[in-house]
Amino acid sequence: MTVNRPSARSITGASPLLSGKLSRRGVLAAGGLAALAPALAACGGGSRPGSAALADGVPQKLRYAVIGSGKTGIPAALRYKFEGADLGKELGGTTVSWPSGFTASLPVMEALKSGSVDFTFATATAVAYAIGGGVPIVPLAAYPLPSNEVEILVPQNSPIQGAADLKGKRVADQQGTTGTYSLIKYLETAGLRLDDVEYVNLPAADAESAFANGKVDAWISWTPAISLGRARHKARSLPKVRTYDYTFYVASESFVEEFPEAAAKVVRVIRDTQRRINARPEAAVEFFDKIGGFGSEDLERKVFLEVTKDKRQSESLADTLGPVDSKASENTQDLADNFHDLGVYPSKIDVTGFLEDSRFDAIKKTVAAELAK
Repeated sequence: MTVNRPSARSITGASPLLSGKLSRRGVLAAGGLAALAPALAACGGGSRPGSAALADGVPQKLRYAVIGSGKTGIPAALRYKFEGADLGKELGGTTVSWPSGFTASLPVMEALKSGSVDFTFATATAVAYAIGGGVPIVPLAAYPLPSNEVEILVPQNSPIQGAADLKGKRVADQQGTTGTYSLIKYLETAGLRLDDVEYVNLPAADAESAFANGKVDAWISWTPAISLGRARHKARSLPKVRTYDYTFYVASESFVEEFPEAAAKVVRVIRDTQRRINARPEAAVEFFDKIGGFGSEDLERKVFLEVTKDKRQSESLADTLGPVDSKASENTQDLADNFHDLGVYPSKIDVTGFLEDSRFDAIKKTVAAELAK
C-alpha cells in the first residue's frame, strides 16, 4: 500500500486530484506517481479494446495487478496455487496474468485508466482518487482494514510520547495512503493538523532509511513493513494509533461490462483464499517462504507470521468481504472530505454518490450471490 512518487503533481495525465500541497510547511522530500512509467510498462500498456471470451461469460484473459513483491498475500497464494487455489480454473479456464511493479494501489488506478490492468486491491484513498480523477472503475466488494494495521514509530529514546508531541516534528509518511488518513486522525486527537508537523513524503523503503538515519523524528506506515521496521531498529510504537478506513476490490468498467459473473467469482475466490491463509497461517508463511517471499532475513519471516496470526495485514479481513455498503461509502467519503479540507484534493469528491449509484446495483447482486456460495 505504498506509492513511489517524486511529487504530487507528477501523476500521469496531470490529474487535479493530488495537485494541491499536503502541508503548507512544505514537503522535505517528495515521492510521486511519475515513477508509474516503469509499472505501466510492466503491465504491457495499451487500452483494452474488448476481451475475447473462451465461452459464454468466461474471459480469455484476466490481468490482476500485483502490489508489492507479489511473493506474499492473496496474489501470491493465487498465482502459485496455495493449497490448490487456481483462479484461472475457477473462472473456467481463463489465463491470468499478474502485472507487477506497483508499490501501492494508487498507481494501479493510473494503470486502470490506461487500460492495462483489469482487477486490483484498492485502498480507500486510491478509490477516492479514482472517483475524482475519472478512472473507469467498478467497486465490487469492500471490508474494513484491521484497526491495528498502522503504527507510528519513534526511536526508543525519543521524547515523543503521543500525538501532541509530534507538533513541529519531522514525520515520514507516503502521501495519499492509509497512513496519511491515520496520521490525520491521530493528530486530531491532540487538536493538531498536518500543517502542525513537518511532513516528509516518502515511499516506505526511503522512509525507513530516513528513520534509521535520524533524518525524521517519526515514521508512519502499515504492516508488515512498519512492524519489521520496529523490530529492526528497536523502535517504539506510539500508543492509540489506529486504522480507520475501508479497502476495496475493484475492476475496470470494460471487464465488468463483458464478464460480470467472472468479476464476482474473482471476489469469492479472494475471500476463500484469505480464509485459508487465516485458518493456517504457519502453512501460508511457509508457502510464501518457499517462493521467495522473505529473502534471507529470518526476522522478516518471523514478523510476517506474527502479523498474519494477529490478522493485522491489509488483506487479513478480506475473509469478511461483502458488496460495497453504506458504511464503506460513508467512511470513504469522510476520508475524501478530510483530504479536501487539507488541500490534498483541491475539489470536493462525491464518493458516496458514486459508490451508491444505482448503475452498480446489478453487479452488487451478482457479487452477493457469489459470496453466498
